[in-house]
Amino acid sequence: MAHPIHQANKNSPYGDLTREQFHERHQIFHQCSYMLNKQNMKIWTQFWRPDPTILPRLRGIVAMIHGYASESSWLFELTAVGIAKTGFMVCALDLQGHGYSDGCPGHFSDIHILADDCIQFFESVKNSNPRLPAFLYGESLGGAVAIYVCLKQPSAWNGLILNGAMCGISENIKPMWPLEKLFPLVACAAPNSKIGLSPGNKSFKEAWKRKLVSKSPGYDPMISGKSTVASTLHCLRACRVIERDCHKLELPMLLVHGGHDEVCDPGFAVNVFRSASSTDKSLKIFEGMWHMLIGETNESVETVFQTILSWIEERADRAKVSSAADSIGFPRSNL
Repeated sequence: MAHPIHQANKNSPYGDLTREQFHERHQIFHQCSYMLNKQNMKIWTQFWRPDPTILPRLRGIVAMIHGYASESSWLFELTAVGIAKTGFMVCALDLQGHGYSDGCPGHFSDIHILADDCIQFFESVKNSNPRLPAFLYGESLGGAVAIYVCLKQPSAWNGLILNGAMCGISENIKPMWPLEKLFPLVACAAPNSKIGLSPGNKSFKEAWKRKLVSKSPGYDPMISGKSTVASTLHCLRACRVIERDCHKLELPMLLVHGGHDEVCDPGFAVNVFRSASSTDKSLKIFEGMWHMLIGETNESVETVFQTILSWIEERADRAKVSSAADSIGFPRSNL
């Protein structure tokens, strides 16, 4: 199944189609709405699934979390549609301060709160489909949030996919010392000030895709360039927690990462891979690729996508076999 990035052009990820026409072309049923989180903020949520009149039986659920300065629509949506076309229900939300969700642009007060928003929405989807295997997918900051979700819910997921995950932040984009040491004070005095992480043009290798991101209706120029001090502080703290606690991860894991990622150094992903207690874990470093793997050439995007898709499909099928064995009373060793 080809990734829909092949249909994108410099003006729209949907090519010459409207978003609705794009969904119809791919035979995808799409729904979006707001939910109120525990802070009474409106959080934008959506899901995609194969048209039930064409493919009524689902293979599983894939819950997706986008990265900093991104959103659950536009380019990110292409991966969601690509996965949904193979028989999965895919759900995603806009993190606080991103896309169509409430919050100061690019600002979040605690990564735990982001994880709790994800759990609230994803659990509602899972509870509506309790017999389906469920997988968690996170890109960049979303990868860190996904790890937090799995640490909070150690037995709730059938697998974790980390794509360019923020397991650690490259020294190339960190503020210079001693500014980093002053972050706690600055975050209290001026949390929304922009002297934080500065990825610049190091995320998307293809220039036309960098421009395409800025054309999204949900794009906010307020969060381009540097992150807020408070958000940066919580990112740095999250990376330390992940380094300390990633050994607690026992679920199946796939880590894909660009070998030339100057935003989230691949070395940190290697450390998580080595430390995790999972007996089913895979790591793929794509040499020469940058931070956002969808920002590579379309051919490279396809290579990464097929790696992710085959991993999910294999474990979804395996989970269904195990569930069938349990339901008919046969021991798994007899299958």
